[in-house]
Amino acid sequence: SEHLQKTGIPSASQDKVSVLDSAPEMAEPQLAVDPVATSNLSAKAPEFYPPGYNQNFNQSFTDSSFEDRCDGYLTLAEYVQDFLNHLTEQPGCFETEIEQFAETLNGWVIADEALQELVELIYQQATSVPNFSYMGARLCNYLSHHLTISPQSGNFRQLLLQRCRTEYENRDEATKGDETTRKQFHAFVLFLAELYLNLEIKGTKGQVTRAEILQEGLRELLNALFSNPVDSNLICAVKLLKLTGSVLEDAWKEKGKNDMEEIIQRIENVVLDANCSRDVKHMLLKLVELRSSNWGRVHGTTPHAEATPENDPNYFMNEPTFYTSDGVPFTAADPDYQEKYQELLEREDLFPYYEENGADLSGPGELYFDEIDDEMDPEIEEAYEKFCLESEHKRKQ
Repeated sequence: SEHLQKTGIPSASQDKVSVLDSAPEMAEPQLAVDPVATSNLSAKAPEFYPPGYNQNFNQSFTDSSFEDRCDGYLTLAEYVQDFLNHLTEQPGCFETEIEQFAETLNGWVIADEALQELVELIYQQATSVPNFSYMGARLCNYLSHHLTISPQSGNFRQLLLQRCRTEYENRDEATKGDETTRKQFHAFVLFLAELYLNLEIKGTKGQVTRAEILQEGLRELLNALFSNPVDSNLICAVKLLKLTGSVLEDAWKEKGKNDMEEIIQRIENVVLDANCSRDVKHMLLKLVELRSSNWGRVHGTTPHAEATPENDPNYFMNEPTFYTSDGVPFTAADPDYQEKYQELLEREDLFPYYEENGADLSGPGELYFDEIDDEMDPEIEEAYEKFCLESEHKRKQ
């Protein structure tokens, strides 16, 4: 300290100097770092976007207001296609942006050619982009009521139905075409089904109805699909009936028609005679079963709190069936249910022992419930299916 005072250097500064002077001697050896490997993969690769999607659209759509980005488009096709792509990626924005979209179209679509172009763009998007048929049908319904242009060639809804008719008239050739042709036709069929469910037509008295022409069109499309019963056509028919079967049957019944019975009869004939795959036959049988249960709808039930065996015909619908020691079945509807169920609980040998965590404590060599193979042999199952259908035919006769 006396030496530092003589030289006039503060001790703190001296410490810093000594540290700096000794740094080269104390520095640890530098480790070689391998260069970071870069990848050519990108989240914006075209494989991650639907067909026809404009990758630059989403950025421009979110960076500016709706009015500003409308001014940036040179053509109607560019603007409409970008909005359709936007709906494809973000279907939740339909409610918040459809009104502004329609207002913009009213200022842009002022000629017959523009209206035709608009219809074609929406039709192509709905029949070429997977899962856009429902959104496309909703869009068509909204525009049919909010577009102001109505030229002599027809309004939006009329031009849309004319465009669908072009594809509809080629139904027989399409069902017999190659795989690509049939795939395009099936997309059209499902879009037409969505239009039937979503396209609202207001009558002169203000009542809202569905398009009558679409109802008859779907009937003929089903005939075309069943006339060429290859797997892809039958799968399309199943999807169509699952989507619209209940609505179609209700509409036909109101007119006193028996069209759905004829369709079910045709399905049963296909299962018996058509040379389709086993899985498709199983789908058709499940569809017949769905229709026999009124398309899954249950009517005549009372509120849960008020439901009793006397006033609710579905009270015991979901009750399980048990069996006594003699093999006699019983359910909760039986008057001596409590006595029989208590006897069942006392038969401890029927139930494996489990800890609270689910671990099986039964002895080795015992047969557990989850090890029982209850699947039928394929030949037996096929024979059983034919037996069920033939029994149904005899019952109807």
